[in-house]
Amino acid sequence: MLRLAERIRAHPWVTDLPLFACFIFLAPTGSSPVPKAILLVPYLFLLPLLWRRRHPEIVAVLIVTGVAAQSLVEVWAYDRGRCELAMAVALYTMVRAGNRRFAAVIAVVIVSLDVTWGLTWGATTEQGLEVAIFATIPLHVAAWALGEFFRARQRLSDEEAAKAELAASEQDARARAAVAEERTRIARELHDVLAHSVSVIVINAEGAKLMRHKDPEAVDRTLDTIGKAGRDALAELRRLLEVLHAGETVRSPQPAVAELRDLVEQVSATGREVGLRVTGDADGLPPSAALQAYRIVQEALTNMIKHAPGDASGTVEIDFSEEGPRRDVRIEVTNTGGSGPPAPRLPSSGRGLAGMAQRVEMFHGTLDTGPTRDGGYRVAANLVVEAG
Repeated sequence: MLRLAERIRAHPWVTDLPLFACFIFLAPTGSSPVPKAILLVPYLFLLPLLWRRRHPEIVAVLIVTGVAAQSLVEVWAYDRGRCELAMAVALYTMVRAGNRRFAAVIAVVIVSLDVTWGLTWGATTEQGLEVAIFATIPLHVAAWALGEFFRARQRLSDEEAAKAELAASEQDARARAAVAEERTRIARELHDVLAHSVSVIVINAEGAKLMRHKDPEAVDRTLDTIGKAGRDALAELRRLLEVLHAGETVRSPQPAVAELRDLVEQVSATGREVGLRVTGDADGLPPSAALQAYRIVQEALTNMIKHAPGDASGTVEIDFSEEGPRRDVRIEVTNTGGSGPPAPRLPSSGRGLAGMAQRVEMFHGTLDTGPTRDGGYRVAANLVVEAG
């Protein structure tokens, strides 16, 4: 049935076949000794109906013109059934096409033809003059009403199709936005994981080159630090890939206070003294909030490694506050200006501060960054964690 309906919609002329069957088998009104071959000549006036969908106005004009010419000749004048049905079909087609003004003009012409036919030939029929004039008007009223009905139904169907298309477009837009957001998140995570570890590796490698002739033991310690930083980076990447492949539900435990200490120790291994001060307990903190706090500290320390002199020192202070309906996690990372030579210039992606701002925005917090009076730098973030 569905295939049949699709074929009919693709070839609408198929629905006209029953209509043309009516034209063929509809007998002329009245009786006439004229041969049927002559009586069939009016069929020529009906041929324009084949193009009624493409050119409804032209077809309507040709039909009423043919009916008017036919009504002038007595031999064909009594073939009224076909004439009225053809005019009704033309009227219906125009109304359904939405051309009401032209349809109204054709309707007036149709009524005029019916009145003229009744006054000319109606007296010779069995029904009488009045019936001959007004009997066909309901047919044309029904044709107009039917055209309005199918036009309204078509408009409703088009509106539903437009709504469905709009809904699909909105869903596609949401999907693209989700993909873009996920890409941004992945890029931020990769930046934080790799930028910190690679910066530690580069700084320590540069230091090992300087110390290889002076202090071989320091070189060994530096190489150990490089190896540990590389292994930590690989572990972080594996954890991130697990999340990407399997989803958030299988995420391994997020960085906590112990991992923060390891992070600070990793930076201290580069020769910079970094202290860690933790207030409050991270227990009960959502894993996502703990992760963002860790990443903010990681990015701030990475910037310290990249930009601060080698003798600069730093401090990491985190206040997890007390568990409750609302917790303000305060993070402050500062480093001094130092007096030594600047750190080796490392490439920057420009995403560090932007990434921190996005992480803070996720928890409706605030971020304050800028240089300090002694030439150092300060990063202060506040995450607002509300109970679900």
